Amino acid sequence: MIKVVFFAALREQLNCSELSLSSENLTTIADLKAELASKDDKWQQVFANSALLSAVNHDMVNSEQAIEAGDEVAFFPPVTGG
Repeated sequence: MIKVVFFAALREQLNCSELSLSSENLTTIADLKAELASKDDKWQQVFANSALLSAVNHDMVNSEQAIEAGDEVAFFPPVTGG
């Protein structure tokens, strides 16, 4: 199982703070994003955002990062500053 957590505005947009998914067919962050986007139109819209940030086990990663059972994957919107 892979634990997936959502932070900030994503949590409100998806009405979900976390979920667990089978890691059977998920080998990269890109695979996970595609799986989540297939849930419905709302999820597809969120995961179509190329600026979406992700972390695996608290380390920032890109979409090609490998994932495996036991990992915690976090998604959050881009951070802006000033």
